[in-house]
Amino acid sequence: MITATKIAELTGHSNPIFSLELSQKPGILFTGGNDKGVVEWSLKDNTFIKVMFPVKASVYAIYCPEGYPLLFAGLRSGHVLVFNFLEQKITHVLHEHQAPIFDIKSVQRKNELLVASEDGTVSVWNLKDLQKIYTIPVSHDTIRSISISPDEKQVAFGCRDNSIKIYDIEDYSLIKSLHGHTMAVFAVQYARDGSYLVSGSRDAQIKIWDSLTFELIKNIPAHMFAVNHIALHPSLPYFATASMDKSIKVWGADDFKLYKVISREKGYPGHVLSINKLAWDGNHLISVSDDKRIIIWDIQFDAS
Repeated sequence: MITATKIAELTGHSNPIFSLELSQKPGILFTGGNDKGVVEWSLKDNTFIKVMFPVKASVYAIYCPEGYPLLFAGLRSGHVLVFNFLEQKITHVLHEHQAPIFDIKSVQRKNELLVASEDGTVSVWNLKDLQKIYTIPVSHDTIRSISISPDEKQVAFGCRDNSIKIYDIEDYSLIKSLHGHTMAVFAVQYARDGSYLVSGSRDAQIKIWDSLTFELIKNIPAHMFAVNHIALHPSLPYFATASMDKSIKVWGADDFKLYKVISREKGYPGHVLSINKLAWDGNHLISVSDDKRIIIWDIQFDAS
């Protein structure tokens, strides 16, 4: 039995929110969207702290790499702003892409940053000096999401051409293209043990892929509309999905069963428009939406 309780709603954005990221520092959340800045919030008392810095274009991705005092903001313009927490200012702008940035992740063991763009490429940067190392020509169309396997040997890219591309992180060579979704792949996420990959698509399906054989393990007709994001619980065997259908669903990560639906139809004071991104902060699930709101849900997992 899983229970969900709305414990806070953070308001202040005047336009849709597309991205959120927990800070490296506990108790801090960053959000961005169609507004004029990246916003910092306190999760200790669920309050607005400040607008971190202004932006000239919508923020589609925010990323805070572990072990670095940096925040990366990927913009609709194709630029990536680098905010340094020690200097409390933007110290670099990564000018590589001319089209929107949809996801940013890092490979810790190589100290490399991966930036995915609508231009079909992923740029690879040295996290220490922020110099570009390489460009991976992944697709002729948009790359929407990145997931790095726990052992940091594989990286998966969710693409608008309906495919998932798996690359070898050692030399960024293509290992496999996975086909099965009938529309753009918006979200990819490796399991905690790396044994499978979860993908979510505009076709409203979730697919589970074996990460060794790349065989399709399971297809789940998960939502009514696009699956926008997949978020693994940090310690328990569950993952959550966010959808354009205005619902959040919590699934078993070992049995792939549906355990909870959080939506207005189910009586929850939830979002009224598309839910774009999720983040787990312990057992708190944070969601952001086109409805300009950030909602914090307390999710309780009953052992029975």
